[in-house]
Amino acid sequence: MASAMIGGMLRQGFPAEQLDVVDPLPSAQEQLRKQFGIRVTNQGYPALEQATLVIWAVKPQSLKEATIAARLYTRNALHLSVAAGVRSDTIAQWLDNQHVVRAMPNTPALIGKGISALFARAAVSEPQRRQIERIAASTGEYLWLSSESQLDAATAISGSGPAYMFYFMETMTAAGIEMGLTHEQAYKLTVATFIGAGELARTSSDPPEILRQRVTSKGGTTHAAITSMEDNHLKHVFTTALHAAQHRAKEMGDTFGQE
Repeated sequence: MASAMIGGMLRQGFPAEQLDVVDPLPSAQEQLRKQFGIRVTNQGYPALEQATLVIWAVKPQSLKEATIAARLYTRNALHLSVAAGVRSDTIAQWLDNQHVVRAMPNTPALIGKGISALFARAAVSEPQRRQIERIAASTGEYLWLSSESQLDAATAISGSGPAYMFYFMETMTAAGIEMGLTHEQAYKLTVATFIGAGELARTSSDPPEILRQRVTSKGGTTHAAITSMEDNHLKHVFTTALHAAQHRAKEMGDTFGQE
């Protein structure tokens, strides 16, 4: 996700010389330098003192150590965290700074087609929100949420959502092979169908229910498939899975908040 954000920012016109990246792994440092032509170090405290915005694209379990080590240098900065599950109360406490925004992006950010759910603490000003929006827009769309608890739902829907799509694509491809298609044929048909259906939903004024009904002629092939799904309670199974993801996101926030 860090690479996606760096690439998106550079594409949007952020000067490379204004970006300083901290990564503890030498191999990652070299890769970032080659890929983006930016400064990368294993500890960035001098640069942090000059930073107006710090983006925390680290694993949740590493965030506490990283923020506490940096907080003496970043008390005047705006902070954007993309660490899943770690709540802004906790981050603000670790940083001794109330100017914290949380983001839940997703992996299509890698190609500029992501969407980020955003939540800002009360101390974040309107100009700072615009600054965050510029960052989020560099990787796709964004959506502000009014309460932090909604981030758990966003994690379940859009944060984890690409994996659900890939799961269904795996299944459709495998079924196509069982039906006599080659892997290449089944995969191409599957991917094109997901892309086309998503774009149709995005551009249509009709809700998904109507779009589905238009494809589902009674007694036809689609009707047979939808009926089988309903008979096997697929909607309930999928809804239960989404709630499981939301519950896990909340559990992670509870766990990190206790540390």
